Amino acid sequence: MSDLHSEPLCTDALVIGAGPAGLFQVFQLGLLEIGCHVVDSLSAPGGQCIELYPDKPIYDIPALPVCTGRELVERLLAQIAPMAPSFHLSQQVTTIATQPDGRFEVSTSAGTRLLARTIVIAGGVGSFQPRQLVLGGIERHLGRQVFHSGETLSSTAGRHVVVLGDDDAALGCALALAGDPGHATDANAAGTTQRAASVTLMHRRDAFRAEPATVERLRAACAAGRMRFVAGQAVGLQASGDTLTHITAGLADGSTQSLRADVLAVLWGLSPKLGPIADWGLQLERKQLVVNTETFETSVPGIFAVGDVNTYPGKKKLIVCGFHEATLAAYGAAARVHPERPVQLQYTTTSTRLHQLLGVAARKD
Repeated sequence: MSDLHSEPLCTDALVIGAGPAGLFQVFQLGLLEIGCHVVDSLSAPGGQCIELYPDKPIYDIPALPVCTGRELVERLLAQIAPMAPSFHLSQQVTTIATQPDGRFEVSTSAGTRLLARTIVIAGGVGSFQPRQLVLGGIERHLGRQVFHSGETLSSTAGRHVVVLGDDDAALGCALALAGDPGHATDANAAGTTQRAASVTLMHRRDAFRAEPATVERLRAACAAGRMRFVAGQAVGLQASGDTLTHITAGLADGSTQSLRADVLAVLWGLSPKLGPIADWGLQLERKQLVVNTETFETSVPGIFAVGDVNTYPGKKKLIVCGFHEATLAAYGAAARVHPERPVQLQYTTTSTRLHQLLGVAARKD
């Protein structure tokens, strides 16, 4: 469904980025009765925790001896549920324009328009973009026969597929397309449940970042003849007219090998890029936003920055530091959103009003 609106959506606050710092920002704003919308370039909340280490253990979250990235995100989403934020996913903020009344008009790559009293940038190390395969002539095949991380493959039934990559997503996709029973769900995610005519996994060396169990499945599938592995790098494409037919692999011994490829899946994961943030007129230092540590406001009044995207003397890129920054940024934002009333410090242990906001006591408004 399109997220395009003829009139901008009005909100007290806009949080750019749905990683841990951005999600906790929603919570802190909610405690100060500031409603918000959240924009993120990924298709689900979680940021680096979900994209880079969903199943890796994290040991430095207060009161949690250990949790995975996925578990942390699930807990944060449960924590902000009473605040009922509106999420706008799979889109980037492209422009920010200050209005005569001091609000900010924001546009996204999906056509969403928002009018916010304040903005908190929690973009982490930037928006995540697929790592691209750069080869001459590849542009004409993108979206038809060549797909990158995060994109849904076209039908692969009866077609020759080459998968590039070495992590769990790449190996899982290849195994699913080869009919491996342990990766049926991956086949659904790849956009097909029908077996390809042939599946080739290619990586520069016979060593993988994937979990050992996944690597074992790969080796078993290759031994059984259901798929094959080629240790090499993509060095060229061959096409008949506008139709991709083969990919050329450069092998370690200096020779080349032509691989039949009706579909090419480049599953090299995602890499962070600062993106449009660099064009918003904010003071930058080494591609990070300079902030005032009293409120974590940037060089533009009303725009704050928390988490890995900001910099200041003594900055440490730790999740727990992002939580602290989000707390102070919320108080800075409250002074702008509600200038007519003092910002009171309340405690969740004793405040009846906070209990109402959190849904643990009946609301009286």
